Amino acid sequence: MKLSRVSGIRIFFVLGAIVLFLSFNGNLHLFDWDEINFAESAREMIITGDYATVMINFEPFWEKPPLFIWMQVISMKLFGINEFAARFPNAISGILTLLFLFEVGRRQFGFRFGWMWALVYASSFLPFFYFKSGIIDPWFNLFIYGSIYTLIRYTDNNYKGNKTLLTLIGGILLGLAILTKGPAGVLIALLTLTIFLTVNRFRTNIQLKHVFIFSLATILTGGSWFLHQLLTENGQVIIDFIEYQIRLFSTEGAGHGGFFLYHFVVVLVGVFPASFFAIPALKVKRNILPEQKHDVFWNIVIMMTVLLLFTIVKTKIVHYSSLAYFPVSFLATIHIHNLIETRKSTSKILTVGLGIIVLVYMYILIFLSNLDAIKPYLLENDLIKDTFVKANLEAKGGWSRLEWLSGMSLTVGYLGYLWFRKRSQTQKAVVSMLGGSLLYIYLSMILIIPKIESYSQASLIEFCKSIDPDKSCVETIGKSYAPLFYGKRISPSFPDISDLSNPITIPENRELFIVLKITRKQQYLEKYHQLEYLYEKTGMYLPDIILTNRIISKTDQI
Repeated sequence: MKLSRVSGIRIFFVLGAIVLFLSFNGNLHLFDWDEINFAESAREMIITGDYATVMINFEPFWEKPPLFIWMQVISMKLFGINEFAARFPNAISGILTLLFLFEVGRRQFGFRFGWMWALVYASSFLPFFYFKSGIIDPWFNLFIYGSIYTLIRYTDNNYKGNKTLLTLIGGILLGLAILTKGPAGVLIALLTLTIFLTVNRFRTNIQLKHVFIFSLATILTGGSWFLHQLLTENGQVIIDFIEYQIRLFSTEGAGHGGFFLYHFVVVLVGVFPASFFAIPALKVKRNILPEQKHDVFWNIVIMMTVLLLFTIVKTKIVHYSSLAYFPVSFLATIHIHNLIETRKSTSKILTVGLGIIVLVYMYILIFLSNLDAIKPYLLENDLIKDTFVKANLEAKGGWSRLEWLSGMSLTVGYLGYLWFRKRSQTQKAVVSMLGGSLLYIYLSMILIIPKIESYSQASLIEFCKSIDPDKSCVETIGKSYAPLFYGKRISPSFPDISDLSNPITIPENRELFIVLKITRKQQYLEKYHQLEYLYEKTGMYLPDIILTNRIISKTDQI
């Protein structure tokens, strides 16, 4: 039996995503904070058997709802408590995302548009990276964009499908987004819809019964866990959750500040090459066909809503604007599709822009792969002033020159793009660029990221893994979840140790190891004579955490 080309491309994307998004996922430690945070919550659910309460350090954790944690719990039940299991749900998200983009793309604009959209998304840096991570956002974004997509189709005058079913699905998806990360999804969806209606002067065919169905489905799905908390007299978790969301939008998180256009730069550089192909699509009157304008306008509204909303939010974290990856990839595909249809080549400005970013990434690779060789020069000539950074550079990255395979993939992809562009073969040119980018990201995850980790968190994690959780406990001065997950914490931590002038009670026959930044070493050793210096080793954690390990006296109290 011969497969149809639609079935064939579906199988291609599933098999390709399995290879790309699942391979080598267990070869790299989880990253502090977010990856370890969520994995630790899943681990504690398994240990306690309490699947209704999200916990960190065996205390209620009110920052996130439980849906993604449940996914990780199921994964850990299947594969064990490890890095592969923690990242497995997002690999599944990657498979579903590519299939979703292919399906909605081909149904709306044709077969080529569908497979090109999936390829554009998968070949862009940050979207690919997140599918190999253990953070919440890939599922959160898929649920929100899927929900908004139902609004795109609902408001399309040419849509002939079942609008009742469409709104029901949209409400359920938005409710799942709430269960994944919280009410931010509702805010984004409502802002996007409000902007669309305002621009269209509220001339729309929205029916009241469909508003009710959408709202009810959202509330019942998204509110189910919150209702359970109320019924089990755990309402304080909801109060803490709401207060946290307000604080997140109104104040700058520690270590998470950024300049005003932070998210615009993140999307431009981090969603390369899709972001560069998307820019010409913003010229709607010039580059967009009439039948495409409805979808293009919606996607521009989604993109700008996300970017402007999180520009206003004072806490700047890379993945806050990750929902924008969907509309950016859509706009990029629209531009590519229209060039191919009209047999036109990409512009010289776009070609130069792509080349500049390729050079930037190549220079970064050259610098990193030669870091062990040039760091003696940097240190001996006192070109680096920060004591903490100097200590981090003492680690050996173990660069092997194989990292150049990654850079060569990107370079060859761009050269192929130039070759085919010169011959007016736009589709082949774009596929060459996207293919080079895809290989660059994949090989970087295998060859480069582990080397970078050796300068950052590796020493702390290896130390945490080396201790016996039945006899010892690791605490950090500053925020870190590594001692919990990699130290296999089996009970709540010791009392707060950030101020060692207060007594700390240590259970009998237990050791307490304290880890802090090397710049604090002398201060702590001089002030607190109870501390016994153990050793210091490279390993940077975020600005307030790690570098020097030492042991507190094994007496009952200090």
